[in-house]
Amino acid sequence: MKKEITFKLPERKQFSNKGTFGKVLNIAGSEYYTGAAYLSSVSALKTGCGYVALASSPKVLNTVAFRTPDVVFLQLEDIKKKINDFNVVSIGCGLSTELSVSILFKSILETLSKIDSTVIIDADGLNLLAKMKEIPNLPKNLIITPHPKEASRLLKADVDDILNKPMQYAKELTDKYGCTTVLKMHSTVVCSKEKDIYVNETGNSALAKAGTGDVLTGMIAGLSAQGMDNFEAAKLAVYLHGRAGEIASGMLSEYSVLASDLLKYIPLAIIDLNRTDEI
Repeated sequence: MKKEITFKLPERKQFSNKGTFGKVLNIAGSEYYTGAAYLSSVSALKTGCGYVALASSPKVLNTVAFRTPDVVFLQLEDIKKKINDFNVVSIGCGLSTELSVSILFKSILETLSKIDSTVIIDADGLNLLAKMKEIPNLPKNLIITPHPKEASRLLKADVDDILNKPMQYAKELTDKYGCTTVLKMHSTVVCSKEKDIYVNETGNSALAKAGTGDVLTGMIAGLSAQGMDNFEAAKLAVYLHGRAGEIASGMLSEYSVLASDLLKYIPLAIIDLNRTDEI
């Protein structure tokens, strides 16, 4: 028997424009991680966001421009002038942890702490945060998306302990950073600011590939941009991400699914969710 699904996708109003479905600013990518910028930008659009701008270095922007015409581009030096135009900001995918990036990250984080936009920190953003001697002023509406190793750096805890007690450590991350936590594992744990817990049951080994976390970050951003509560957006994104992996592996095998393949299967996961709701 199919498990009852209670997730609801954001409403698609027919009298609408791109602004109706939210705007995401994605600060991502570096010289050796251009793919992360592409994956985390396009996946936000694939979940229904109306407008995504990628802020990165010229090399990253040029590389992503060759791969998609659907993303708008922004120079890093223009971020602070434009940041209020976006209701969601994601930062960290493939960003690197070089000194210049660390300085930029701290500056952007300070700006984000003063506005109401939802902020998602992933990957190198989490590694930069873990390196800070003191917790800085953080955004009011924050989502963090660590895997166990990143969580261990953030909490100064042992990875094996986190693997053995993921719900406990998801709550500790939420306590420490005042955020919604997505602890990425085989069964990903999502913890709300109020300590409600969701344990995801979709997904398989097809998702154990570089870049799949970047796709998830974009999916959370895209759903958040459409006005979903942070906890609900994170839960739904994790569920759809897992289903996309399952559907993709049914066609390509668990061995052969790439992170870029997931982009093609997000729509099928959404259709599958709509069908399940109708049962």
